[in-house]
Amino acid sequence: MLAMKKTSAMKRLERTTTRENLWLYILSTLKRKRAYAYGLGKEMEKRFGWKHGLITSYLVLYKLEADGLISSKYEKRRKYYSITEKGKKELKQAKKYLRELARKL
Repeated sequence: MLAMKKTSAMKRLERTTTRENLWLYILSTLKRKRAYAYGLGKEMEKRFGWKHGLITSYLVLYKLEADGLISSKYEKRRKYYSITEKGKKELKQAKKYLRELARKL
């Protein structure tokens, strides 16, 4: 079977459901286990099958921590991130929203 060329609409959909919503992937990954930024990127690439920019993930991590959705702790010169209870609730709400949207579509 031949692979079909992606339309610009499908490319936009993939971009907006991946890179532009990186926070969902970060929270989902941190729900499984704590991680440091570089390791988090590798874990997400392995789990979700796409690569994102490291600088972008640092910006998102900073915002998530400022919002209280994740916390961080230095261990042996690495900053490890963990999801908070508030982050778990936010992730649960986001998943519920996406399921409802998929159902309506």
